[in-house]
Amino acid sequence: MATQPNILFLMADQMRADALGIVNGWTRTPNIDGLARDGVLLRGVVSNSAECIPARFSLALGLYPHQTGVWENGSQTLNPKCPNWMQALERAGYSTSLFGKTHLHPHEGDLRDRLYLMHAYGLQTVDETTGPHASAHVLSNMTDSWQENGVWEAFREDLAERRRSRPFQAKPSSLGIEHHYDAYVGRQATRYLESIEADQPWFCWVSFGGPHEPWDAPEPYGSLYATAEIPTATPRLRGHQTVQGLLRRVFDSSYYSPSLEPDDVRAMRANYAGNVTLIDDQIGAILDVLRNRGELNRTLIVFTSDHGEMNGDQGLIYKANFLDPAIQVPLIIRPPTNVVLPPVREVEITAEWMDVGATIVDYAGGNNPPTSFARSLRPLVEGQTATHRSYAVSEFLGHTAMIDRRWKVEFDPDNRPVLLFDRLVDSLEQTNLVDDPLHSATLTELADRLASFQRATPAPEVSATLGD
Repeated sequence: MATQPNILFLMADQMRADALGIVNGWTRTPNIDGLARDGVLLRGVVSNSAECIPARFSLALGLYPHQTGVWENGSQTLNPKCPNWMQALERAGYSTSLFGKTHLHPHEGDLRDRLYLMHAYGLQTVDETTGPHASAHVLSNMTDSWQENGVWEAFREDLAERRRSRPFQAKPSSLGIEHHYDAYVGRQATRYLESIEADQPWFCWVSFGGPHEPWDAPEPYGSLYATAEIPTATPRLRGHQTVQGLLRRVFDSSYYSPSLEPDDVRAMRANYAGNVTLIDDQIGAILDVLRNRGELNRTLIVFTSDHGEMNGDQGLIYKANFLDPAIQVPLIIRPPTNVVLPPVREVEITAEWMDVGATIVDYAGGNNPPTSFARSLRPLVEGQTATHRSYAVSEFLGHTAMIDRRWKVEFDPDNRPVLLFDRLVDSLEQTNLVDDPLHSATLTELADRLASFQRATPAPEVSATLGD
């Protein structure tokens, strides 16, 4: 490309890879589906962790949780002295902005008190929010607007009531569509893009808080799928009573494994789909702004999510495990229209979520941080190569999952294998082969792969978190 493209980075929170209509055939996501048809839909992208903060640190830095030291959600703060891809965009001459959630520092107090951190991360114009749960107590421009409109207290009471009774219950948000957090993020991004001066290339990160639970899509979205034919949940894998590792932890937990009736699961899935469509409508409004400004065709657009949601599959909710609904994420890359794309627009690959940052920097003409292990997907998107990674890695609570086209294996903190799926014949992950003697040689090979990976990915010289 002769000139640097504008970059629109669209991100959801806790959106499954199969949440889009172009993938599942029933969710209404015409705007996101249109991006996939005009660009490339990449299937097989694995989040680098099964929870929000460690995954987002990996995206920012191109480092794995064992390198960042962030193995789970907590009160970690990203160290701005550890190089990230947002700083690379700023160095490449971009006007940068962020609307919505980053979770690169603690969700406490007033987000605006840490605006200096956002600037140090390379984000110049910022209207940051938290996810729905933290919005009950963390101050931001959004909660100010809720207070001014007299809706914040009712929102807080609604969240508290859900926690007291059935956290997985699906019912419309008390905020209504006008004040809903995803509508707020979309509206603020739209207003900014309507007013931005085009004297330099811009990067705009729009990071929605949904469809992360609670299942609170506002009307009319809350009822949008009330009569839809929704696929039933995947049953619990065979031999689940003796399975070990992260699955043992979540199966034994009333938090992750509550008593769910079929109607509960259907209601969760319907409400979740409503929130996905809400986000799609917000994206449609943003795309209309770019279209009206004559900038749509010269803008790189990337859509993704940080991790998935079990949503009743295997009798589980939330994430915190390495099953596909929890760690497979959607990824669509739509380059500017002057980029020639291959005829095949849906590609099965092995990739990691951190590769998104490297891809964006590549299209911007910048330099990915030398400490990053992320790899640009641009050659694959543009048909210059048919392969990307031989395997992908996801880490959580000291456990490591390694996924290739055939195998998914989980190792515990002592590097002992506790889970093995043959992905070619068991796409629903119903049979754990870890104790099958016929696969002992495979496990030995995968253990050798883990050891090589760990040797090749030491901790960085500069700490990834502040205070270390």
